[in-house]
Amino acid sequence: MALPIRPGMTVPLPGPLHSHEAKLHELADLGYTDIWSAEADGADAFTPLAMAAAWEPRLRLGTAIVPAYTRSPALFAQSVASLADAAPGRFAIGVGSSSNVIVERWNGVPFEEPYKKVRDVVRFLKDSLGGEKVKQSYDTFEVNGFRLAIRPEQQPQILVAALREGMLRLAGREADGAIINWLSAHDVSTVAGIVNEAGGGDDKEIVCRIFCCPSENTDVVRASARFAIAAYMNVPVYAAFHEWMGRGEALQGMWENWKAGDRKAALAAIPDEVVDDLIVHGSPAECRAKIQSYFDNGVTTSSLAILPLDPDLGHWQAVKDLSPSAG
Repeated sequence: MALPIRPGMTVPLPGPLHSHEAKLHELADLGYTDIWSAEADGADAFTPLAMAAAWEPRLRLGTAIVPAYTRSPALFAQSVASLADAAPGRFAIGVGSSSNVIVERWNGVPFEEPYKKVRDVVRFLKDSLGGEKVKQSYDTFEVNGFRLAIRPEQQPQILVAALREGMLRLAGREADGAIINWLSAHDVSTVAGIVNEAGGGDDKEIVCRIFCCPSENTDVVRASARFAIAAYMNVPVYAAFHEWMGRGEALQGMWENWKAGDRKAALAAIPDEVVDDLIVHGSPAECRAKIQSYFDNGVTTSSLAILPLDPDLGHWQAVKDLSPSAG
């Protein structure tokens, strides 16, 4: 049986966390079913969801993502169990390797063996959330005698953030699905196919963060989008992903100029077609059609990320323009 289509939004929303209650109610009124938090340099992944759990029971809550490296195993399990206990049946934990920038440069943790680290955290969460005492040597850490003292009424789904084939297969084989990011609607069919094949025929959730700016101010949007694309595509894990997806030739000029220290030339070298592939922009109707194409190609759950690429576009207006109730 096919999984239901779930339109979601990335949180936190703009403004102080304490001010978001009314907006979360409105998200649900607009037809959004999910909210997905991120964790990089802003709010942590759990606090916005904990507040939403109390404020708006119609929304499903997910993390996209929590880095596998930045919490110790026991603390990771406690955080997951606590939110699963606060929102029974409404919480999914998304785990990923993150990047060397976030893990190593910002958190001072060696970014080593990312595949094994994510796999081991997924396995440990599954082991610990059942309530049994965990005494286990995983490849990247050892846990000796930990038992969760809190047992959620319903086990949370576990999702793996994945780019290339190894992690995609891990998501299909050992988790409930994958979280995908920074790819075109056309790319989805490739990555979703790998996840579902590895899942052995079981329906796997495919959560996709989709970067959006519903604006017809095309030149302004493309110029601003190039900064965001360059910031990500020069991170090694994303560079390798897009080489694998066949964009190596299109991005080669950007990579070469960036490495040479010429940021202006690097931005100028990003082709329009790459911007248009990776950023949903245009009229609201065009954007909704592009978002639908992600679902058509295998996404089951969206996490729209509104990018402030057009200074004349208000964030909340974009939320409304892209909502399931629009059009």
